[in-house]
Amino acid sequence: MIRQVDQLQEKIETDSTLSGQMKIKNLRSLETMLRGYNNHYRRKDFPASMAPSLFDAFVQAMELDRQNYSIEPVIAENSYGVGTVLVDCFLLPSENPGVKASRVLLIRKYCELHPDEIFSILSANPGLPFADSLIITGGKKNIRKLYDYASGNSVLASRIRGSSDSLVRMVARIASSRSGQLYLPFLDNLINHRITIADINRVKDNNLLYYKLLVRTRMDYAARMLPPLQDTALEMEALTGMLQNKGKDVFVREINALHDKPASVRFKILDPLTPAELYYLIVLSEDEIYTSSYLGVYDRIFQRMPVPRGDSLLIEMHGDYFRKFIKMAAAYNKLDYFLGTMDKDNAATVMKAFIIGLERANEEDAVDVADSYSSIFDKNPSLAAFVLNEVKWNYKRNLLNSDKRGTVIYHLMESLFESADTNQAIDLSARLGIPPVYSLNYDSLKDDSGRVIQQVFFYGDEDKDGQHSYQDFLKLFLKKPEWKITMNPTKEWILIQSVIGKPVWIFANRPLYGEDDPDDKAQHHLDDYLYDNKLQPSIYIHRGHSYHVRYSLKQIQPSARIVILGSCGGYNNLSEVLSISPDAHIISSKQVGTQSVNEPILQAINKDLLDGSNIEWMPIWKTLTEKFRKDPVASERFDDYIPPYKNLGVIFIKAYRNAMGEED
Repeated sequence: MIRQVDQLQEKIETDSTLSGQMKIKNLRSLETMLRGYNNHYRRKDFPASMAPSLFDAFVQAMELDRQNYSIEPVIAENSYGVGTVLVDCFLLPSENPGVKASRVLLIRKYCELHPDEIFSILSANPGLPFADSLIITGGKKNIRKLYDYASGNSVLASRIRGSSDSLVRMVARIASSRSGQLYLPFLDNLINHRITIADINRVKDNNLLYYKLLVRTRMDYAARMLPPLQDTALEMEALTGMLQNKGKDVFVREINALHDKPASVRFKILDPLTPAELYYLIVLSEDEIYTSSYLGVYDRIFQRMPVPRGDSLLIEMHGDYFRKFIKMAAAYNKLDYFLGTMDKDNAATVMKAFIIGLERANEEDAVDVADSYSSIFDKNPSLAAFVLNEVKWNYKRNLLNSDKRGTVIYHLMESLFESADTNQAIDLSARLGIPPVYSLNYDSLKDDSGRVIQQVFFYGDEDKDGQHSYQDFLKLFLKKPEWKITMNPTKEWILIQSVIGKPVWIFANRPLYGEDDPDDKAQHHLDDYLYDNKLQPSIYIHRGHSYHVRYSLKQIQPSARIVILGSCGGYNNLSEVLSISPDAHIISSKQVGTQSVNEPILQAINKDLLDGSNIEWMPIWKTLTEKFRKDPVASERFDDYIPPYKNLGVIFIKAYRNAMGEED
């Protein structure tokens, strides 16, 4: 670039055919080009390697400009980066006649590079001559944005509604309706004339019938994803989201809320549902469904099948979410029953399918397989051995195929499963290149002032469970010489401080019950206090029903190093915790969370904190196991609690992203 610029500068200065004014203009343009390159080449869309093309294009444009011809043909022939730098070179002292047309052309080039930004650009420039074609391109790239921009009375919305494209027109029609969100899940079938707006109108105001239509559509789409079609329907995400929301809102939350009612009352709302419709309730409500709710739904699936066979169920569902279904069956101790409903050969085929092909699956499927192993190993060692052998076989297969992703996935699983398969701790941290999973250094839990700060979330409930849990929690500290308790002036939360040993501060909101969610206000006032006083908890503890977990998760900060989800099914919220704090150590229950287990865990952790000791999970778990042997009920509940070093799904996510070079 420097050599060519110097040569061109010399040529301009010595060109006797140019006037002095033209020489000055060309030299200024050359300088602008060089400055433009220098200012842009570190930015996206402006690779440093564009220098030769930029220089050649500049020479061509300069010759055209000398004759007062448009530079637009040169802009059209070159990349967006070259054109953007070039246009600025021909503005002064008089603008080239092709500049305005070139800027419009550059907008199109930019949209081609960034189709996700088409609608934001069109919103500011709805009169572009090629807007109609961009609407089609942008709409097919992102239907959700097309839907959003098609609603309203803007100039762009009018242009979208006037499109000649059938997809754009249908989305515009849906977006113009008050019930647009209810139509969007069926977009693919609407466009292909498999269903009409009138068909949806007949059921959209009836939650049961609408849910049934969603299930039928999802099953149709799932069948199309299989060979030979392997076709992904439009707005599959909208369909799945609506199916999940309706399942939770209409059915799961009701049977959860009626957990203390007789089964005939609690599960009555499920009476009209088929096995397939119940199946989707399970696999799409993992983060909210209670243990007892899951068991009630699961049993009804097989009670309503003419021939209760698990393999027939998976075939009917076209294998949709089958890994999720198996993972949850393992977590809730139903996998042996599920496999027992079919002959041994088919059961083996199902479990082989559960393991194979993860190199082509999404990350969630791989995490489901990893998550399931602890449950399988604890309940059925022979099945665990079968799964481990399948993992090893798949590792060799991917190694022979030079498939990096598959090799990484199965190598990680082999290491994780072997670590669960022995009483001797395998150094997973060293083997997998991840932070320690068996222990936490005490210093990593302290803040800048040397305090270990904890935040505990309590919830007031009509059934008084939260209030009772809070009172039992207080008994861990009341009248204990090593602790003092202070109530804040508004009586919304308390501070528990150590007075013996290392400094430990525990903040907990009171479980207030009444109108306008007083415990929610208490939590947020406590959050504000912690923020204002630069207090960053490293330990977060959720106490309450599983439907409260999502509120606790919203308040957890990246400073979290230990997260204890002491609720039913807390195990199903692991990935969300990791999205907040990738290195957090998580304790959770696969089934019923109970204070008889939560409190001894907290006592064990606090004892080490007061001593200033590192948190060593294996010794803690060994001691607790011995303690709970005296109480068969508590022991059974404790068996469902997963310590950080056995949270194989969490460990897998960390190790996988590390091995694939992905950022958390």
